[in-house]
Amino acid sequence: MNTTVVNTGTEGKQWGGGNEPLKSSYGKMMMWFFIVSDALTFSGFLAAYGFSRFKFIDSWPIADEVFTHVPFLHGQELPMIYVAFMTFVLIMSSVTMVLAVDAGHHMKKAKVTFYMFLTIIGGLIFVGSQAWEWATFIQGDYGAIQTKGGNILQFGEYKTVNGEEVFKRVALADFVTAEQKMRTEHENKNGLWFVGESSLPTYTVDEVLKGLKSHSNVLVRTQIINEEGHKTVLSREESIKQIANNGKAVVEGANLQVNEYGSPLFADFFFFITGFHGFHVFSGVVLNIIIFFNVILGTYERRGSYEMVEKVGLYWHFVDLVWVFVFTFFYLV
Repeated sequence: MNTTVVNTGTEGKQWGGGNEPLKSSYGKMMMWFFIVSDALTFSGFLAAYGFSRFKFIDSWPIADEVFTHVPFLHGQELPMIYVAFMTFVLIMSSVTMVLAVDAGHHMKKAKVTFYMFLTIIGGLIFVGSQAWEWATFIQGDYGAIQTKGGNILQFGEYKTVNGEEVFKRVALADFVTAEQKMRTEHENKNGLWFVGESSLPTYTVDEVLKGLKSHSNVLVRTQIINEEGHKTVLSREESIKQIANNGKAVVEGANLQVNEYGSPLFADFFFFITGFHGFHVFSGVVLNIIIFFNVILGTYERRGSYEMVEKVGLYWHFVDLVWVFVFTFFYLV
């Protein structure tokens, strides 16, 4: 049997890429493959969030009313200020990473060390800020009532701001008085049906109803958004009627089951997507710390190349870019 050999014009090679296709090393190519696959994962999560929000667009929480907290400024409503600060810090850390990579190309160890250190500090500030934001979101600051149908009823009152009547949220603690609560002690004659139980709620629905009746200025606001882009505020009579007939449980803060700001699906997506991104940032900080100490020890100086700084820089830029989309989807749109 005859075998025909095709001459490719290059001895020992079947394609023109060689050992460095697209003029990139094996390590950089693998980092690009990881980034592309991870980008598809984030795209799927954000697409799912977008479809869910579109489906429940009339009852989706308003970001300006949810993310209003700033550390050390408790009680003041400053919508999006701290989230904007977090975004600025993360973007600036990407700038310092670019400077570190550029210094590596010029084999300037001192500058690489300095800019890598600034990048690590920026990442730590972002991760710490996100942890604080999670804790604040979980704790909540107003409280609400969950109806039998799963909707959220919030409380507030009209106040005059710059000559205009504006509805302001009111915390349950401002008009509800908690009564002493005691659990029924389990005895042998009653049987032990379970061995663990959650903490008692701060207030009961009856206590909230009693407080609502005794404060004529407090009204109920539903999670339904009207044509003007604001949530629907009920009349005094409808407010009392809704709590009396449909009140099921008191909700304080947000978790994977309930959310005092509105649809629990919003909280589910928030925890999952921001948590997934936060894990990426934390992983990037760990990688940066490892590379940082290798730079100090002169590892890359002896190799004659700071390519590892460039590879971890690709990952860090990807994390920053993903946050721009997460920021846009959750906080701006």
